[in-house]
Amino acid sequence: GGYTIRNVARCWTHETAVLLDTELPPDLPYNEYYEYFGPDFQLHPDTRTSVENQNTPEYLLQLRQHIEENLKQLQGAPGIQMQEIPPDFIMPPSADDLPESHEATLIRDRARDHPGEYYDGEHDNDH
Repeated sequence: GGYTIRNVARCWTHETAVLLDTELPPDLPYNEYYEYFGPDFQLHPDTRTSVENQNTPEYLLQLRQHIEENLKQLQGAPGIQMQEIPPDFIMPPSADDLPESHEATLIRDRARDHPGEYYDGEHDNDH
């Protein structure tokens, strides 16, 4: 509650003053919107309420249960299933990071082609 145009304007004014490290007077200056900020015409109005909360605990519990039942019937948002990254997707270390005995293996692995990339026989499109 309390999200009104008057309160949003007051909030932004206060936040801007804080950002600029500037102290503002409590009384709002007269302007074309001055009447919107009555009856107090203050930057920081009295926010204490004189309205008694008439919501009983029983009513609030019933309302909460009703909302929870409605939420149970909602379908979850689609998401992406988490899974491990395939090992061939992980970038291999550079040859500089490996001992000399592993350098030949690294070069051979980089030259390896996936078997699905080439066809033999009548399915070969290179002819």
